[in-house]
Amino acid sequence: MSLHLHDTATRTTREFHPRCAGVASIYVCGATVQGVPHVGHVRSGLNFDVLRRWLQHHGYDTRLVRNVTDIEDKILTKAAEAGRPWWEWAATHERAFERAYDQLGCLPPSALPRATGHVTQMIDLIQRLIDKGHAYAAGGDVYFSVASYADHYGKLSGQRLDEVQQGETLASGKQDPRDFTLWKGAKPGEPSWPTPWGNGRPGWHLECSAMATYYLGSEFDIHGGGLDLVFPHHENEMAQANAAGDGFARYWMHNAWVTMSGEKMSKSLGNVLSIPEVLKRARAAELRYYLVTPHYRSNLEFSEAGLSEAVATYRRIESFVRRVGQRAGAVEPGEVTAEFAAAMDDDLSTPQAIAAVHNVVREGNAALDRGDDESARGAAASVRAMTGVLGLDPLSEQWAEDSGADDAAQRALGDLVDAMLEQRKQARAERDFATADLLRDRLLASGIAVEDTPDGPMWTLKDG
Repeated sequence: MSLHLHDTATRTTREFHPRCAGVASIYVCGATVQGVPHVGHVRSGLNFDVLRRWLQHHGYDTRLVRNVTDIEDKILTKAAEAGRPWWEWAATHERAFERAYDQLGCLPPSALPRATGHVTQMIDLIQRLIDKGHAYAAGGDVYFSVASYADHYGKLSGQRLDEVQQGETLASGKQDPRDFTLWKGAKPGEPSWPTPWGNGRPGWHLECSAMATYYLGSEFDIHGGGLDLVFPHHENEMAQANAAGDGFARYWMHNAWVTMSGEKMSKSLGNVLSIPEVLKRARAAELRYYLVTPHYRSNLEFSEAGLSEAVATYRRIESFVRRVGQRAGAVEPGEVTAEFAAAMDDDLSTPQAIAAVHNVVREGNAALDRGDDESARGAAASVRAMTGVLGLDPLSEQWAEDSGADDAAQRALGDLVDAMLEQRKQARAERDFATADLLRDRLLASGIAVEDTPDGPMWTLKDG
């Protein structure tokens, strides 16, 4: 089966055909760095990281650009409220976002452009739109004329032209309330850049169109982002790029929200779960597992119970792979199963892909139980390959570092367990089976399972 992806613009799941053979280009709307990242923010980065890894598995030279919006109304407001320079506020939270992406195993983007570094490209795009009659300057501001593009506006979001509301503050210079701002005239105390239309700063929608085409060309393969960006942000990106003469994105992909009590997670709702706080309750690999297991187009209702279940389930995968390593030696990544590949090719169906992983884990554990180390090693190799595509390989360097903080505790636990197993071995040698069973039961009650093998006793943490 070839890769099929759901395209928001056509509302269909289409076979993926890249613009250039062997190359896949992706632009993802990144963070507006106004505050500390929460799980809702990073879900998009994780979903498109999985897409990138699967495209690479298919052999594509994959180029992913994820921008940073470092100049925007919310950033200026938050910085002013905190009494800090806007640029320092933005830089501080940009680092927090990148730290979160790194912690959760996202591959570094091919480029990480900041909006403030691409004002020249934005001015060029505005001039192209003015020259084509799709934009106009008024009182220091510049607006996109929706009416001038009426035959095409709304094709991404399905908005009716007579119902369009941009959510912008009314301005006297607008010719039509449906028009949206490309450039905002300078205001006292705000940052600004010089342009032919006066000093000012870019509008949010303009930023991404200019950066996407600068790095990926006038036409590229995939534009991604959260479902909340379909309108007005992505609709306006598409309109201004197409109106300027750029083909822009061939596929539009949108991930659904992380919700709490049925509401989209956002700072304004006061239900934020920051990444640093959640990582106190789960390891980074376990949080990643929780966030990438649901289908990217399905809402994820965040709950402590759901997170705990994900922690236990991921540890079953981890325990199996490590158990094979202890029993049968080092395991290198192998091949994904046909079931896994079919799931991923079907619009990145991660729930079915994860189910395929667990099927192999069960088969591998059964092989271990019957002493078939070779089959177990093959299963573990396949599990490593499949979890690697999802960014969840328990033996990857990423997660070895993730568990580094627990190394001292793990060594201490190992020493204690080994001492009890030595006592148990001695009791069995003396045929004191009551004491041997008591020691084993104490370990089991503490969450440690002991297996007697031809190579001696082996212990693992119990599942869940």
